[in-house]
Amino acid sequence: MTQPRGSAAKSAALSAALSGAVDLSALKARAESAQRQPAPPAGPAGGDGPPPPAPGSSEAVIDVTEATFQAEVVERSLRQLVIVDLWAEWCGPCKQLSPVLERMAAESGGAWVVAKVDVDANPRIAQLFGAQSIPTIVAIGAGQPVDAFSGALPEPEIRKWINALLEALRDKLPAIREAEANGGGPVEEPEDPRFTEAEEAFERGDFAAAQAAYERILDVEPANELAKNALAQVKFTARAENADPEARAKADADPSDLAAQLDAADLEIAENNVEAGFKRLIDTVRRTAGDDRNKVREHLVALFDLFDPADDRVMKARRDLASALF
Repeated sequence: MTQPRGSAAKSAALSAALSGAVDLSALKARAESAQRQPAPPAGPAGGDGPPPPAPGSSEAVIDVTEATFQAEVVERSLRQLVIVDLWAEWCGPCKQLSPVLERMAAESGGAWVVAKVDVDANPRIAQLFGAQSIPTIVAIGAGQPVDAFSGALPEPEIRKWINALLEALRDKLPAIREAEANGGGPVEEPEDPRFTEAEEAFERGDFAAAQAAYERILDVEPANELAKNALAQVKFTARAENADPEARAKADADPSDLAAQLDAADLEIAENNVEAGFKRLIDTVRRTAGDDRNKVREHLVALFDLFDPADDRVMKARRDLASALF
């Protein structure tokens, strides 16, 4: 089957880039050097603000700079999970995502904290993590990046991601164990009955009911990525199961048989022969024009939605489609 575009899929490329590739030592060295410089004079009546919280404190949200990165991210991550939130004041999605992270961190009982980094004021931290866009969220545990994602995901996806990290790091980070002992730590998101209805319909093979259920969610929440991705999967599965099993033979025998080409591509995608399915439709785009070409293009773009946009196969197919069209 195809690979759904969940939060794990969306973060796969960024996580792979981080895994074993991010060296924190350079930024740590700069931070340590900055910390060795003489402290600036205090304001009137010593009003230079409270000192930053010590590593391992239970404060849920911390503002981090290059000068405090060593203590507040690297050293703190030896005790508790640190979620680095790369944001900027002008970033609209950041204003949606950051409050969710901050609230969840406060609910964790000290198992993890949010380290907020203003990328405009601290560009070298963003460069360290290779952030191509914001918001970018990087999980740091035991002194190393362990996972990441970019973009504003729905809260249920974020909660599942955080809980998976806490589970993976439980034996390494004492703050997670302490939080769990005190009733904090992972908190499962209550099941959404709307999704339950859709999933049950899908499992019993009632694709029309599943599609209708997801469309009702999107009528109320047009930006709900979980529902969008699930709806794409439902539509594809319904098509693939109803496709003519002889479609590939018919399509190969008669390249002008448009219905056979579309069915054959669906069957190839369902069998995970993704490149072949994409190529078939791109070749069909090259041979067609007008409404027929547009129909094939729309079918292909819908197939792209089944995968992570960063999937190499999708990126290549998009380039090939553009070449075929223009």
